[in-house]
Amino acid sequence: MCGIAGILGPSTPDMMGRMLNALVHRGPDDHGHFRAPGVAIGARRLKVIDPGGGHQPLSNENGTVWVALNGEIYNYRSLREDLIHKGHRFRTECDTEVLAHLYEEEGPDGITRLRGMFAYMLWDQRAQRLVVARDRLGIKPLYYAVHHQTEAGKADLIAASELPALVTALREPRLRRDALVDYLTWLYVPAPDTIYEGVHQLLPGHQLICDQGAVQVRRYASIEPAYPGFSWSSIEEAAEHFYGLFRDAVRAHLASDVPLGLFLSGGLDSSAILAMMREATPGPIKTFSVGYGHEADRSYNELAVAHDVARRFETDHTEAVLRPDITALLPKVVRAMGEPFADSSSIPTYLVSEMARRRVTVALSGVGGDELFGGYPRHLGMRLAARYQWLPIAVRGAFSSLGSAMLPEGVDGRDNLGRLKRFLRWGTEPLADQYGAWTTHLPQEWGWRALHDDLALSSETQAVARARHYFEAWHSPDPADRAMGVDLQTYLPDDLLRLGDRMSMAHSLELRVPFCDHHLLAFALSLPASLRFRGSRLKGFLRHAFRHTLPPSVVDGPKLGFRVPLARWFKEDLAGMVGDLLGEQAVRQRGILRPAYVRWLVEEHRSGRRNLTDQLYAALVLELWMRQQAGTI
Repeated sequence: MCGIAGILGPSTPDMMGRMLNALVHRGPDDHGHFRAPGVAIGARRLKVIDPGGGHQPLSNENGTVWVALNGEIYNYRSLREDLIHKGHRFRTECDTEVLAHLYEEEGPDGITRLRGMFAYMLWDQRAQRLVVARDRLGIKPLYYAVHHQTEAGKADLIAASELPALVTALREPRLRRDALVDYLTWLYVPAPDTIYEGVHQLLPGHQLICDQGAVQVRRYASIEPAYPGFSWSSIEEAAEHFYGLFRDAVRAHLASDVPLGLFLSGGLDSSAILAMMREATPGPIKTFSVGYGHEADRSYNELAVAHDVARRFETDHTEAVLRPDITALLPKVVRAMGEPFADSSSIPTYLVSEMARRRVTVALSGVGGDELFGGYPRHLGMRLAARYQWLPIAVRGAFSSLGSAMLPEGVDGRDNLGRLKRFLRWGTEPLADQYGAWTTHLPQEWGWRALHDDLALSSETQAVARARHYFEAWHSPDPADRAMGVDLQTYLPDDLLRLGDRMSMAHSLELRVPFCDHHLLAFALSLPASLRFRGSRLKGFLRHAFRHTLPPSVVDGPKLGFRVPLARWFKEDLAGMVGDLLGEQAVRQRGILRPAYVRWLVEEHRSGRRNLTDQLYAALVLELWMRQQAGTI
């Protein structure tokens, strides 16, 4: 695992030095850079494969192709063997060197042969071409900014693994006001945009090619349903095929020359990975779980379930019962994300990564199982919404009014009453807009009125339109399938994978996600939603596939994960911080949210009438991040 940076155009060694210094947490073991007229590529390295070799950037035999990699290429050994047979000579056992020789052999199209999680930069000295690429699902990050020189018909490019590193090379970074709307709507800024003007995220499955100064962004891999019809004779045959694919994917993700472990929540996804790890190795397996020690937070602990799973598979299990000082911890989490990001799952991921790093350098995680195999109630809810649309719109409108009048204001969408109220409220809208409303976070009572005047005017952002497009363009008659298609292209890369990468890398820990293997993705996309939800159950197919491997308490149990008691913290531990950072004068001076809205959030949540943790957390994180950028906190 590494952090990488690149500059195409005029630069100084000091510019590259600043970028690499901002990435030291991603690669504390080594650093290096390559410079030639008009180009510079640098890397910070965390030694995982070939620790003794593999100093980056690496080149081909004659130094005409140079490459820096962030991530892991899991099939590098077979690619290396094939390239040696074709006459290429290798100096290391590192997966990065494979990229240089593969490019020599097949050019930019060689990327389609890679299996792994990666972002890389490759410089072709002869062709004067820079290739920047990102893996199919966006497991590894890549940010870039292009400065066009119109009089010369060329462009300068700056790229880096994280926003703070890239920003060190910008002259005057400016916030993008529309991005604030996106952030407060989804709790993150969706790709390809960022919080800064003119700075972009390279989308998953895309390459950026700067050839003789001309910039082109092109897709090399797409995500779309692939089932012309059920291609197996029975569900048993499909489950058997999946089981073999999953076992192979986990085995591939175990390639490491340093200690490796697993984040274990005790839920279906992480337990399934553990079962495959046990089949792959008879030796010790290190597993890690976290819980909370406060008496009021017992419901957030799944330590007992995780402990039982660890004991069943005879792991070397480490668990920690935590009483974190959240007022001291939260600024660290915000700084580690490097951008406004308000999924509170980042907090437990930060904590379990910190614990795991004391014993391992690489950890596996169950992220991706919900998006591939249907793990959220809203997926099944879309199927019900489609049937509900058979009712005349006047009837649905009446139910919407009735629900708003009769259901209590305290419901927030997290419990069954909340979901029902949300369902009825949006039941008159097209399915794409319903799903968008279900996955956004501005309270119904306020909507865009929660925002400052100029932000409310730009409420229909490109990101809103993009989410609607993903839903409508997914070629499936089943709205549950379309919902999963949206999540695969938005929530998974922009939220879950982003937080997993940043929180683990904050502790120089490499996080791997076997469910996001592209062979497994292709299988999942070959299954109709009706099979993924076998028996109208969330992850019904996955539960069926592991019914003989995992205990019933896991196969039939509820969704588990590393959670956080944020609602209580806002009433107690964080109350002082909220008062300091989200006071009337501070909110008014910031000019992003209306002071009346923030005051309403605090009062409603403190009174217990509403659970508004997501909205409060988004406001608090944004203010913390703003002050960190200004150097006032």
